[in-house]
Formats: sequence, structure tokens, C-alpha cells
Amino acid sequence: MDALFDDSVLPRQAVSPRPGAYHLPGWLNLEAQRWISQRFFEWGQGPVPPHSPIVAGHPMSVQTICFGWHWSPNRYSRTADDVNGSVVPPVPDWLIELGRRAVQQATGDAKKARDYAPDAAIVNYYAVDSKMGMHQDREEIVNAPVVSLSIGDSATFRLGNNEHRNKPYTDLYLASGDLFVFEGPARFAFHAVTKIHPHTAPAGCGIAAGRINITLRQTGLG
Repeated sequence: MDALFDDSVLPRQAVSPRPGAYHLPGWLNLEAQRWISQRFFEWGQGPVPPHSPIVAGHPMSVQTICFGWHWSPNRYSRTADDVNGSVVPPVPDWLIELGRRAVQQATGDAKKARDYAPDAAIVNYYAVDSKMGMHQDREEIVNAPVVSLSIGDSATFRLGNNEHRNKPYTDLYLASGDLFVFEGPARFAFHAVTKIHPHTAPAGCGIAAGRINITLRQTGLG
């Protein structure tokens, strides 16, 4: 019933809610969503299993898998020291290429897309009751684009300012297949996921419930 009363049935156009932020609805077709969902279930087999990072002494409500660099609060490492100590696998080549295509289509800047070299991917699974509080992605030391892909149930994504967690901010509806890129003046914006909308995953996307979110980052860590 929830799907009958949200705005997912309304026409959605590409928008830039603030300079350096780009929302491209429906960027991944159903076939691509289904294929990536299959990879997601394969990734869950290791070498580092899905886990809930501990923030301020409490586990996050999302389940996380990392590539390239392992993210734990406030740091990156090559090994998953807070899970099982295993070396994390590299970012898949196809995902790097997909990230470059995303930057090209979002920004229209061919050079920026060619230069984009994402060396970390954080894959989060949101159950229907999961959320993520306002935060900045500040572990990276370069201002390179963050590419975010959504598959499954829709989410309310809150994009804020660069200075603090309070207003002004904009709430956006991210549906299955949507692309969101933030870079330049929006790269270090506070952002959050305030709600997962159950029963909004489209048939054929490869996941029946919950949301898969893949974020690609260029860390600058070498």
C-alpha cells in the first residue's frame, strides 16, 4: 500500500539540488539493477562478510561490504581489522568504469570523468527500518566525486550544507536505479538517509525488500 501514496509514480526529471550535486532518476535500467543485485549476493560470501560498523559504541543499522579500502569510522585500512582481519578485495573494474560513466553523464565534464579513479567502494544494505544520520564523508583526502547508486526500495535522502547537520537541507526521493553524484562545492556536504519506503522495490530489480546502495569514492590515499 505504501507505493500507492508516495511520489514514485510522478514524472521525475534530472535535478541539481545545489551546485555540485546531481540526481539522475532511472539511470540504471531493470536489467542492470538485476545484474548488480546478483553481484551483491555474491559479494556477501566474503572474504569479509557483511557487517554493521560500530559508531560511538553502537552498531549502525546498515550492513556493509567494502572494496579497495575497508571503511571503519574515521579511517580507511586495507584489512578489515574490526571484522576478521582479511584483506578487502579490489574495486571491480566494471564498477570503476560505471563510475566514470556516471560522472560523465552527471557533470557533462569529459575530463573529470576520464580522471576519476575510484579506489574504494562502500556497499550498504538498508533493511526497511534502517537509517543513516547526518554525516560528512571526510576520510578521503581529495575532492573527487562520490558516485551513489540505489537498487531496491526507495529512500528519502537528505542533502545538507557543508558546515553543520542542521538546516538548510533538501530531501530527495531516491528510487531503484537512481544515480546521485556529489562533487566540487557539494563534495563535503552533510547527508543522511532518513527513511526507507517499504514495498517500493520494482519487480525485476533483483531484490525483494530493502535497499542496496553502492558509493564509489576516490580516497587519494595511494
